[in-house]
Amino acid sequence: MNRFTRFLPDRFTLFLVITVIIASLLPAHGQGIDAFEIITDIAVGLLFFLHGARLSREAIIAGITHWRLHSLIFTTTFILFPVIGLLLKPVLMPLVTPELYLGIMFLCCLPATVQSAIAFTSMARGNVPAAVCSASASSLLGIFITPIAVGLVVVKAGSSPVSFDAVGKIMLQLLLPFVLGQVLRRWIGGWVHKRKSLLKVVDQGSILLVVYTAFSEAVNEGLWHNTPLPALAGLILACAVILAVALFLTTMLGRIMKFNVPDRITLLFCGSKKSLASGIPMAQVLFAGHAVGAIVLPLMLFHQLQLMVCAVLAGRFARRPEADEGGRH
Repeated sequence: MNRFTRFLPDRFTLFLVITVIIASLLPAHGQGIDAFEIITDIAVGLLFFLHGARLSREAIIAGITHWRLHSLIFTTTFILFPVIGLLLKPVLMPLVTPELYLGIMFLCCLPATVQSAIAFTSMARGNVPAAVCSASASSLLGIFITPIAVGLVVVKAGSSPVSFDAVGKIMLQLLLPFVLGQVLRRWIGGWVHKRKSLLKVVDQGSILLVVYTAFSEAVNEGLWHNTPLPALAGLILACAVILAVALFLTTMLGRIMKFNVPDRITLLFCGSKKSLASGIPMAQVLFAGHAVGAIVLPLMLFHQLQLMVCAVLAGRFARRPEADEGGRH
């Protein structure tokens, strides 16, 4: 019986599957979407506040100055992903339409996610300070790098102006709560440190909220209706292949660089993800006049897939023995 139960999904994975099913059958609409976005923003802000209150100043400085890890994450996000998309073109093109392949290359040029990458890193007991620094910097750099990358590998055109609203949102929603947590750490740090279960609830709760909100928006945009069934199946397979290659490469690079387990976890979750929040607004600007729905559909599917797969991986890492925190295996 024990051998059988080892292969059963854990409670969080079940909650994740249930969340996806609910979002598919009962997606939030209109004001409901707005309400869930506000609740999600509050939950993520609380998560960063608690991390700021819990992490020592020494740990944060070590995370910011970990240049080997950050450079590898940025290389994976902005160089390896486009190369993967180009090299896999002979395999991917027969699976999808030309418009969908254009969308695949667009997602390969995008920055990493911020919220879920850090939440998964925290849940898996990775290097959270490094994840905060790397994911935030990736999103900011993506405002400048993504239009250039799209011009080079997608549309062969000059970069278009991109909204800088994402900068303000990152500062307000993520960095400000983190800084406030650091300021108040002197008074509440001990209380937060003793309540790891609270941080776990906020971690997992914020992920479930992100999944439900993102999936609701994708369903409302016609996730299951905007493309023929064979092309949709091919697109799902194409996204799965790209994600699998990215996860494999980030795992192997972490081992080659001899990072410890927390750093390898950070590389895995920050270097293999792509941002839906940044991608949708950028697509509307960079592909004005094109069928934007077909271009962002690969991103919507990849986003849902990466959330589900990374949630399972984070759960597995979270169950590892405490003794492996600083290990290199």
